Amino acid sequence: MNYWIWFPGDFEIYHIMKQNFSREERGFDWPAYWFTAGWNHNVKFKQTYHLKEKTTFTVHAKGKGHVAVTRQEEAGSEQVDKYPFEQTITCNPGKITVEVIVCHLEGLPSIFVCGQTIFSDETWIASNYIESDQAVGVSALFVDKEQDPMEFPYTYEQKTPSKIEYVNGGTLLDFGHTITAKTKVIFSERFQPITCCYGESRTEALDVKDCYLKQVINTRDDKDFELLEENTFVTRLRAFRYIFLPNVMDDSVMITAIRQYVEFGGVSQFHSSDQQLNQIWEVADRTFRTCSDIFFLDGVKRDKWVWSGDAYQSYFINRYSFFNKEIVERTILGLRGTNLMQQHLNTIIDYSLYWLISIEEYYQTFSDRRFIEGIYPKMVSLLQYCESQTNEHGFIYGKPGDWVYIDWAEFDISGPLCAEQMLLARAYQSMMSVEKALGMSNGDLQAKSEKLIANIHKYYWDEEKGGFIDSYESGKRNITKHANIFAILFNIVDGKKAAIIKKNVLLNPAINDIHTPYFKFWELEVMAQIGEYSYVLEQVKSYWGGMLAEGATTFWEYYDPNETGAEKYAMYGDKYGKSLCHAWGASPIYLVGRYLLGVQPTAPGYKSFEVAPQVGLFKDFSCVLPVGAGQVKVEWSKQQLTVTANVSGGVLRLANRIIPIEREQELIINL
Repeated sequence: MNYWIWFPGDFEIYHIMKQNFSREERGFDWPAYWFTAGWNHNVKFKQTYHLKEKTTFTVHAKGKGHVAVTRQEEAGSEQVDKYPFEQTITCNPGKITVEVIVCHLEGLPSIFVCGQTIFSDETWIASNYIESDQAVGVSALFVDKEQDPMEFPYTYEQKTPSKIEYVNGGTLLDFGHTITAKTKVIFSERFQPITCCYGESRTEALDVKDCYLKQVINTRDDKDFELLEENTFVTRLRAFRYIFLPNVMDDSVMITAIRQYVEFGGVSQFHSSDQQLNQIWEVADRTFRTCSDIFFLDGVKRDKWVWSGDAYQSYFINRYSFFNKEIVERTILGLRGTNLMQQHLNTIIDYSLYWLISIEEYYQTFSDRRFIEGIYPKMVSLLQYCESQTNEHGFIYGKPGDWVYIDWAEFDISGPLCAEQMLLARAYQSMMSVEKALGMSNGDLQAKSEKLIANIHKYYWDEEKGGFIDSYESGKRNITKHANIFAILFNIVDGKKAAIIKKNVLLNPAINDIHTPYFKFWELEVMAQIGEYSYVLEQVKSYWGGMLAEGATTFWEYYDPNETGAEKYAMYGDKYGKSLCHAWGASPIYLVGRYLLGVQPTAPGYKSFEVAPQVGLFKDFSCVLPVGAGQVKVEWSKQQLTVTANVSGGVLRLANRIIPIEREQELIINL
């Protein structure tokens, strides 16, 4: 396969910088406020061939440079010939080395080599003149010399409003749910100044003064939009559900949307007689696809940034949705940037730790040893950076400029936060797992992990309260659910302590509820792991169903059923700051697929997998879920369970029974 190639990680760094610099708010731009690593601007590509016959090739490049062909002569000497790009180069039989030097000041140095024998693929190596030679970066999306790796191949479709309403002296357009699109404005007769007020909610769009995004078209030569023809204008890319046109009450202006998205295809399906659960799955899938772009984004209206914690949960949801490997790799590489560490990812300590943990989860999902070999040095340098701010107990703490986040909740952060220590312990476990997959052994990590876990119990466990406290320094002995959830999920406690935590913390109404879908993900996962499947289903239906009852057509960043009226759209001190289409809101796909339908890998890359549905929770259901390169179909109706997979390695687990699932053969069980 012929690919465009680049220095590994540069493509992702280049595009994540474009993404994180694309935010706007009320007429001004707002680039991401953390350190941004740059890509290499000067790269050397190299490959060696043993030619049996004469051949030709041509190098196409993004940037300036040349091609050097080194021929090994019989006497041991070398002959070097240099050529410009776009020239057909002829090589005679023998051993040759092709080197391509390319630099690009503003963009991504990349090349596409065309030839029958000599062509660019993943076997080439790249050098930035500092680090050791590395396998080049490639993407299955860039296999044509006419493409430009600096321009992502989006899919586009024209969308018309699903509803038009004349209200408040203007026209309100409803596109049905949040989309990411450019606005196409067509004047039926003559140009007139207009204002487009955007909103994820009807309330926001109608608020001409304070809506988050607004486009004013005053003159034909305004540089903030594109003039396609005499009376047709296209605005910049924005995310919205509604557009309000104040002072327009007729058909003198026609608005359509040019939706931009990445086509990931459809894999997962779910349907049951429970219409609310069907709708939750459908809206979660729409939310997730809307927030899946070049990278997994957080929310598409406000930030449009790539956050490591949001992305970590997206990797799990991806397993049960469209199962795309490249978006996971792009997000991992883009977030991490270059090998040099100068700041926590997104400035957040826990987000650095999630990134480390994600590499083990990546391997469990895709079993790609080549990828984790390439990313391993960046794991090492990131872990070293994290360890540089640990105290004598092994506890990680925040330094000036760090953000100790965990969740939108009230924590006692007067000292090292317990939940952070749980994540560090999990990061050690993940690092050891990755090293094992690579055939390495690191006893030092094991010792650090054991010391850390022992000190977590010593300093944070409160016997009287039956749970882990936030911080031991203040003396407040405050308990929140978060660290206690991690304690069970990450196997930091035994079964006895897990039962104590369940009673005294997880099911204790005196402990503050969790209001973000982000941490509902963790809360319901731990409840599923301890067997509370009915609780998980009830919470999915009540929490996400509550958003549906509020009119949600995509799921939100934060949901508190006690918030009513316009206040439910507020966040961050902004009356419309809450994202109403947020990636972490899509977690019912994972929670239902992994725990209620019971599909999970039992070996890396789904070389083996199990299906363990909680059939007692459903009257009936039918689902199709990805299992690595294949898919499994599970149907439950009239007390009969039917399972079919188009790949080998599966088993059906029911109570104490384990039944092999033969490839392409229906397995029918009457219960």
